[in-house]
Amino acid sequence: MELPKVAVSTAREDKPSGGCYVARVEGRPDAEMTFSKAGEKILIIDHTGVPDELGGMGVGKALVEHMVHDMRAHGPKVVPLCPFTNATLRKHPELQDVLEDTF
Repeated sequence: MELPKVAVSTAREDKPSGGCYVARVEGRPDAEMTFSKAGEKILIIDHTGVPDELGGMGVGKALVEHMVHDMRAHGPKVVPLCPFTNATLRKHPELQDVLEDTF
């Protein structure tokens, strides 16, 4: 895996029915990947937003990788409705083990 071109810190923020992964780069606006929970077994990734000034720096991919690491450690499986997340997972077969089987 390629490292981001800037120092990125990522975190997960949960709410009862959803939440987001947030990527922070010092002095820049946050990027985020939002999700909703479909029960205990499925996480639906519905949006990834990276500010224009962070485009091409690997911040979006860092969000996807953080989510994959999190899913491997704690479950559940992922349904990537977000076009960016879906494309990133499809491009990297080594990340696809977190995908919901029916997707």
